Amino acid sequence: MTNTASGSSAAAGTILCFGEMLLRLSPNQNELLLQSPALTVRPGGAEANVAVSLARFGAPTRMATVLPDNPLGHAARDEVRKHGVDTSSIVFTPGRMGLYFLTPGAVRRPSEVLYDRAGSAFVEQVNTAFDWDQLLDGVEWLHASGVTPATGPNGSAAAVAIIEAAVRKGVKVSYDGNFRGKLWEQWDGDPPATLGRMLAGATIAFADDRDFALVLKTTFDSPDPAERRRQAAKAAFAAFPRLERIACTLRVQDSVADQALSAVMLTRDGDTGVIETHSEAIHLSGVIDRVGGGDAFASGVLFGLWSGWEDQQALDFGLAAAGLKHSVPGDFNLFSAADVHAAMGGGGFDIRR
Repeated sequence: MTNTASGSSAAAGTILCFGEMLLRLSPNQNELLLQSPALTVRPGGAEANVAVSLARFGAPTRMATVLPDNPLGHAARDEVRKHGVDTSSIVFTPGRMGLYFLTPGAVRRPSEVLYDRAGSAFVEQVNTAFDWDQLLDGVEWLHASGVTPATGPNGSAAAVAIIEAAVRKGVKVSYDGNFRGKLWEQWDGDPPATLGRMLAGATIAFADDRDFALVLKTTFDSPDPAERRRQAAKAAFAAFPRLERIACTLRVQDSVADQALSAVMLTRDGDTGVIETHSEAIHLSGVIDRVGGGDAFASGVLFGLWSGWEDQQALDFGLAAAGLKHSVPGDFNLFSAADVHAAMGGGGFDIRR
């Protein structure tokens, strides 16, 4: 196991992140959308968030997406590239940039997302933009999520195709459930069937009992949340033989700004067994921005697995990364592996001099 200040590892395989990049537009602090005319623009997108975080940790990371061949698309590419992400697999085509509007929550008011991504260059072109086998050459891990198939028929076909190609080529697959009901409602897709085909290729799934209940068309109805997770894990491991691990965060919210975050990993143990690994809750007071926190968690756990760490350290690292993400605005997790290790060490909150 490697545990250096930089988080580097003897592992050399590339991690490929595949999905749509977006621009996020948000009102000024504590304002409602268009309460005043100003909006702040930041890059985002679930898979791009993971790519940036992994690159900052020190893993060789490449982003594959389709962007419009215009200043917005070029700016989005430049934003991930400046954090160390390999952008050579980004395809530019005519079209528009996908957008989303985020109204941050405050006190007892939850955050709200409004999507404006229909007809984007990614949505229109993603299924024909890549040679999947060529794209995966030299790749050790593929990270994809349930956002891509929710964008429409092209996204669904592409998400399934790249995971099936990864399985053929022996590439390990990191799958994040990221169920987006608002997107699925906009067309006549089949979430259980499509997400089930993606999960069939997954090595690790960042998902909870609700994700598996949807895909497996069943219910896990124990009143004990921990027992529901165990039931779901056993059912998922039985349904998806390639699946080795399931990980998720558990959030308790006193308000938008005061939360506690813990994590659990369930690992396949033989034919029917499940090993549970837990990370104790960290308390987050004065949350700045929770969007991207799940992606920071996924990137931290994935970085640990890529580095060859034991489950406990990978899970602890992922939770610490997620906690740090809550301290900065924007989708991207802007911390190094050394920053995360320092947070895991509980070094206190005094000024570093």
